[in-house]
Amino acid sequence: MKITVLSDTHMPRMSKEWPAPLLQDIQDSDLIFHAGDWSDISVYEELTSMGKVHGVTGNTDLTMIRGILPEQTIIEAGGKRFGLVHGHHGKGSTEANAIAAFSGEQVDCIIFGHSHIPLLKQDGKCLLFNPGSPTDKRRQPQYSHGVITIDGDIHAEHVFYDSKS
Repeated sequence: MKITVLSDTHMPRMSKEWPAPLLQDIQDSDLIFHAGDWSDISVYEELTSMGKVHGVTGNTDLTMIRGILPEQTIIEAGGKRFGLVHGHHGKGSTEANAIAAFSGEQVDCIIFGHSHIPLLKQDGKCLLFNPGSPTDKRRQPQYSHGVITIDGDIHAEHVFYDSKS
């Protein structure tokens, strides 16, 4: 199973089109996870036309998106449990907020966004994964998204690129 993971698209303000490396990964993905900050409902609609999408809202998302998507969710895929959250609620770091969102829950992987900083880290038995942003790299050297493959185990990696077109 292949899952394309993205967050913090901030479209159409930060980009009017999807980056080519992201589109390439979406083409052969079984699922798409978006960890919030879509910014416009058209982004959700376009992404759902490309595949099966699971997403959550972020701090910049408009009311229309908030009416469709939850603030956090748990998705079962490939025999694994994924916690999906943006990571902006709480008083700690984005990573700490994401971990706290699933306190008491049994998840194999927590996917979050908000910071725009790519992260791949093991925390006990749980994998923490922030895909970065495909359209708003902020102070990062490159744009990015993530790819997760499940073959009994979870394998996550970042895909980095210099251009958001």
